[in-house]
Amino acid sequence: MSNVDFNEVDKFAALASRWWDKNSEFKPLHDINPLRLNYIKKQCGGSLKGKKILDVGCGGGILAESLAKEGALVTGIDMAEAGLEVAKLHLLESGLTVDYQKIPVEDFAKDNAQTFDVVTCLEMLEHVPDPASIINACATLVKANGSLFFSTLNRNTKSYLFAIIGAEYILKLLPQGTHDWDKFIQPSEMDEWARHSNLTLKNIIGMTYNPFTKTYKLESDVSVNYLCFYQK
Repeated sequence: MSNVDFNEVDKFAALASRWWDKNSEFKPLHDINPLRLNYIKKQCGGSLKGKKILDVGCGGGILAESLAKEGALVTGIDMAEAGLEVAKLHLLESGLTVDYQKIPVEDFAKDNAQTFDVVTCLEMLEHVPDPASIINACATLVKANGSLFFSTLNRNTKSYLFAIIGAEYILKLLPQGTHDWDKFIQPSEMDEWARHSNLTLKNIIGMTYNPFTKTYKLESDVSVNYLCFYQK
């Protein structure tokens, strides 16, 4: 059985042409990208130069390109063809090199075990039927002592109010229907799946949004969005 929710894939594919418009539905992704990039760099010792990095669920390539800009050797995989086409086209503008492929991560892991120094899978786990399977595939792909980064949304009353009612309906930061609260993942669930895949949690940090200053920041509050750093 495929671990792909094609309704979710289609939802993002329909918006594909706007991935790189910083004032579109993808504005939040552009706004949080520097925070994520700096966090990944910091946990990886301050430099990504020469590291082999896989970005799982790369979409239109916002994170993948910024990793490539740091001198990393980047592969990006996704199941939304339209998003990948946009990502490939954007390389013509940026002049960067990223190897984009349309393939499920579980299939990719069969031929690429222990290939990557770093694997990132950000804002994707809450869009798939079986997140544990994705985490396990990511663990297979990373080298021993390699680094893995997962980000998702916590499942509680506050996240429902903030991430769905607030972000989608009141502030309109995201299109209505972007998220399904039932698919949000508590850090304890994430950690259980990760431990089953022989991963050790090294750091967890929350991401918050201030609607008045319209800024995001990383802090200890993991009640809505959070980012985890694991090591194999």
